[in-house]
Amino acid sequence: MLARPLSEIYENIRDFFVVREGERVIACAALHVNWADLAEIKSVAVSADSQRQGIGDQLVTACIEEAKEIGIPTVFCLTYKPAFFETLNFTQVDKMELPHKVWNECYRCPKFPDCDEIALICHLETPSQG
Repeated sequence: MLARPLSEIYENIRDFFVVREGERVIACAALHVNWADLAEIKSVAVSADSQRQGIGDQLVTACIEEAKEIGIPTVFCLTYKPAFFETLNFTQVDKMELPHKVWNECYRCPKFPDCDEIALICHLETPSQG
């Protein structure tokens, strides 16, 4: 996961769904709206001792449902765990198929420009599409 400065976390905190166990955060995921027709699911993380309990699925599903509710027809993600997202109806795409503006964070990544994350996309049926 890409390290982020505290100021950026505060700026984007409303994008996040968070699961807590008492005072401890055990999982999170964010839906970041890029444009009226595209959003990214990012920062999906579940603590090691809470994995394989369906928490990640629930978080990504919550992101997808929010995208549908606000009428965003397409969501994408960049990940090292494509099989997880494929179980949630995402399909792999070439990263170059994504609009160039989605790469605005990449220059801060230590792997830039040799990104080895896998791009996946999911087309949603939004309420406006019926």
